[in-house]
Amino acid sequence: MVNGKMKKQPPSIDEWLKEAKAHPAALQEGMFLVHNGVVRQTPKAKVRQGIDDGSVVKGMEFAYDAAKVDAAIAETYKMHGIFLVRVWLNEGQLELGDDIMYVLIGGDIRPHVIDALQFLVGKIKNECVTEIEQK
Repeated sequence: MVNGKMKKQPPSIDEWLKEAKAHPAALQEGMFLVHNGVVRQTPKAKVRQGIDDGSVVKGMEFAYDAAKVDAAIAETYKMHGIFLVRVWLNEGQLELGDDIMYVLIGGDIRPHVIDALQFLVGKIKNECVTEIEQK
């Protein structure tokens, strides 16, 4: 428990897809993409910038701003061909291998769905969350 927050139980992707396919917009959707981010041992600086200080990640403190996430979701719905967006974010003290987030995007064609997933995950990671790697 960190700041009164415990990590949450991840969603069932099977259930998400079942609900998505039962949604009124489902007949317009030709593709669903799921993103599952997890806590990895390799530090972000090494993976993203090639900076290797010899350290490894042992855990992560994770938090998010729900209003910013909701705004990012609303923005994603405005993208061409996107009919369904679901987001689940964990919180609190996370261990290696724990789920950080799940994002499901449903849309008409592959390029629109891929663009929307890239946009939303990037926006969440860059503007909506706090990730403190523990080494």
